[in-house]
Amino acid sequence: MASVGPWTRQANRWFPRMRAWRRALYQEPELAYREVRTRRLILGALQSIGIRGHRIPGLNGVVATIGAGRPGPVVALRADMDALPIEEATGLAFRSLRRGKMHACGHDVHMACLLGAAAVLKERASSLGGPVRLVFQPAEEQGDRGGAAPMLEGGAFDSPEVDFVVGAHVEPSIPIGQIGWKVGPVMAAADHFVITVIGQGGHAAFPHRGPDAIVVAAEVVSGLQAIVSRARDPLEPVVVSVGSVHGGTSHNVLPDTVVLEGTVRTLQPTTRADMEARIRRRVRHITASLGASAEVEFRRGYPVTSNPPGAMKVVVGALQREFGSSRLLALERPMMGAEDFSRYLERVPGAFLFLGVGTGRTPSLHSARFAPPESILPVGAALLSSAAAGLQAA
Repeated sequence: MASVGPWTRQANRWFPRMRAWRRALYQEPELAYREVRTRRLILGALQSIGIRGHRIPGLNGVVATIGAGRPGPVVALRADMDALPIEEATGLAFRSLRRGKMHACGHDVHMACLLGAAAVLKERASSLGGPVRLVFQPAEEQGDRGGAAPMLEGGAFDSPEVDFVVGAHVEPSIPIGQIGWKVGPVMAAADHFVITVIGQGGHAAFPHRGPDAIVVAAEVVSGLQAIVSRARDPLEPVVVSVGSVHGGTSHNVLPDTVVLEGTVRTLQPTTRADMEARIRRRVRHITASLGASAEVEFRRGYPVTSNPPGAMKVVVGALQREFGSSRLLALERPMMGAEDFSRYLERVPGAFLFLGVGTGRTPSLHSARFAPPESILPVGAALLSSAAAGLQAA
């Protein structure tokens, strides 16, 4: 990758170390809240560059501060730590050593980039415009509560008190080396529903003797999609997906219950509340019309990830100076995935960005074949460090 600014040139010198860190982290994937070996690797890497890391009590998260005590704004840089329960199929020489687990969402890259940023920031510690807080967060993939909220509760943004926060996520839909950005909503809120359809079990040859929970559940799935296509403004993005259907034990036995689990993605708080009410009402009406009933559990997950305009203006300016305007990609619309980085942006202003890793052949996130190019590591390190410096200089 072409070097443009001073942070990139400095990060390039750390590329061999970043690559080694990335590979070590990749080979030891751990699921949410179980990131014990990952924590040890991070603490060891920080120690090797002269930074003392600290564990958040009760969590596997790690925090550290560069330039503690320096006057000026405190900028937090965040990387997520956890992997996914996926059997790897990348063919990499440094493949996962843990069967059924892999870093299929790029968190290994995020951690290596933050370690690289830590290294270059440490080299410039005497000239920083304020302290930089390194935040290695567990359990981003957990989906409901996530790791950001307990990290904040455990003091990740305290002592020193954080003023701004910056994070970045690899994105295969963006060409490698480009940086995607957007003001306002950039990722959706994600909620989780569990619908238990209650019918009357019995012999499959006599379905007329009671409501068939499977047939009713099928109507519920179709009815949920009709909320999106016929009950909502088509210009206001909403996603409702049923990802799990469980019911029945034999081909000739009708089950008493069928359980549906799924997700709702929205971009506005009013839409979020409205969708919960509509889902509950739609399920109740459909099941009642077919002589069945249902129980609906609705769990609020991560809120909308929204970039405030003031901080984003400063960060984009810093990135333009580092990489040039041609490397920055203004995103036209948000992504309907979710991120608990949103919890940090509810606390302080900042920026959530996308690090392009697309080559035309790069599989999607959460794919068993996802393996972003390692050449992106210095770019990610320079992105984080230049954004922090820009916020402190503004």
